[in-house]
Amino acid sequence: MCKACFNDDKIHTSTTFTVEYNGCIIVVRNVPCLECPICGETTFSDSVSAQLEKIVNSVKSVMQESILQEVSVIDYSKVA
Repeated sequence: MCKACFNDDKIHTSTTFTVEYNGCIIVVRNVPCLECPICGETTFSDSVSAQLEKIVNSVKSVMQESILQEVSVIDYSKVA
């Protein structure tokens, strides 16, 4: 059930997840999600959330080592 509009239906699709970290942008594309067809709210399964956390943490460590990198774009379907 959608937590925003209480619609009972959700569709399986993919989305882009973005986070800002120390002035840098981390973009993860093609992330599997459930989306409400009425309001567009997206939710992630527990396993996708855990994988996103691993991806973001690994990118954070790389970005800390590189003072020149301000944006990182990752394709979820290629690393998950």
